[in-house]
Amino acid sequence: MERLGTGIGWRPEIADAVENMPGIDWVEAVAENVCPGHLPESLRRLRERGVTVVPHGVSLGLGGADRPDAGRLLALAERAEALGSPLVTEHIAFVRAGGPLTASPRLEAGHLLPVPRTRDALDVLCENIRIAQDALPVPLAVENIAALIAWPGEELTEGQFLYELADRTGVRLLIDVANLHTNHVNRGEDPAEALAGLPLEAIAYVHVAGGFERDGVWHDSHAHPVPRPVLDILTELASRVSPPGVLLERDENFPEPAELEGELAAIREAVEKGGGARADGAWRAAAEPSSVSTEPARERVALAQTALLSALVAGTPVPEGFDRVRLGVQARALAGKRADVVAKVAPELPVILGAGYRPAFLAYAQGAPMTDGYRRDALDFAEHLLLGGEPGDARVRRELREWWLERSGPAPRSRRPGVRLARATRRVLLRR
Repeated sequence: MERLGTGIGWRPEIADAVENMPGIDWVEAVAENVCPGHLPESLRRLRERGVTVVPHGVSLGLGGADRPDAGRLLALAERAEALGSPLVTEHIAFVRAGGPLTASPRLEAGHLLPVPRTRDALDVLCENIRIAQDALPVPLAVENIAALIAWPGEELTEGQFLYELADRTGVRLLIDVANLHTNHVNRGEDPAEALAGLPLEAIAYVHVAGGFERDGVWHDSHAHPVPRPVLDILTELASRVSPPGVLLERDENFPEPAELEGELAAIREAVEKGGGARADGAWRAAAEPSSVSTEPARERVALAQTALLSALVAGTPVPEGFDRVRLGVQARALAGKRADVVAKVAPELPVILGAGYRPAFLAYAQGAPMTDGYRRDALDFAEHLLLGGEPGDARVRRELREWWLERSGPAPRSRRPGVRLARATRRVLLRR
């Protein structure tokens, strides 16, 4: 495996700072935020300097019951080729559920949710990863995720699940030590036990990030400094193996460059403190795929994941065996993240609605699950307000209506002279 060194998550908000940071060997960019034909100039300059760029996907949903979407795989492959990346990464998670396998509406989580550590889920995940590996031009590594909730009736520990996954597919592992800490606080899982079960030679690189604890629940925020327990887990991992690369993630609440550089120094120190040797040998090739059909397992996983996601985003009954309190925490976290992302995708909405944006969106989200991504969600939210006679202020309502009309058609309204509003909802809006 290529030695990556010390890196940081590239984000537009800190692009200039990242370019000027000393000791940055590589960066990771969220794949869905990069357009292959229009790469950010900052990433171009980094590539020209010889800095490795790795695309990190968040929307494949490899742990979902459905097989990976060919279009999403193609998009990830295009980004790897445009960036000249040595590998691509994704998550061991599901992000959507429902659809044909359950004869129910498709639901989007807008977040990474944990797969059950069961034989069914493992069989489905292994086949999905093989499909992804065949479609990608470079090796794939998959990341363990943080979770607020635990599935009832799990059959494997995290270490066992990851070991068997790597053993059966040959996939590499992106180990997030912050997520191991999150699962320690939220699910009582021992990070050392998880590390002891890993195939160390399969590790591609390591993520490090910060979070915060509230009411006994650890939130993996990526918006706070890296805490000492996370650095200690990194040291524990480094005592077992010299990780090929270690990367600092930060997605929100960006501090001054000097603070980020201090965190990178602490990460290097934690790795050096571990002093691990390199793992012996290269990661072995995967065993031959099983000829046994995964369809029955897919149907069972689909039903379970749909019931959970529906409880989280649509208010249906909590599936048996889940902690209702924790499920409530997760549901509120999903709604809050949804409001935050819609505010980024459609920044005009918080400006138009002012302080009323967030409570109005959270009220809307309770009865309107996301089904088609955040941009569609923003439009549906505005339409919901307008059809419901909100907001009450005539000026605010007029601005919101103009915003919605400008963006809801096949082309901007300003480019459609003489536009006709064919949908009944639009006629209603124009009468108001």
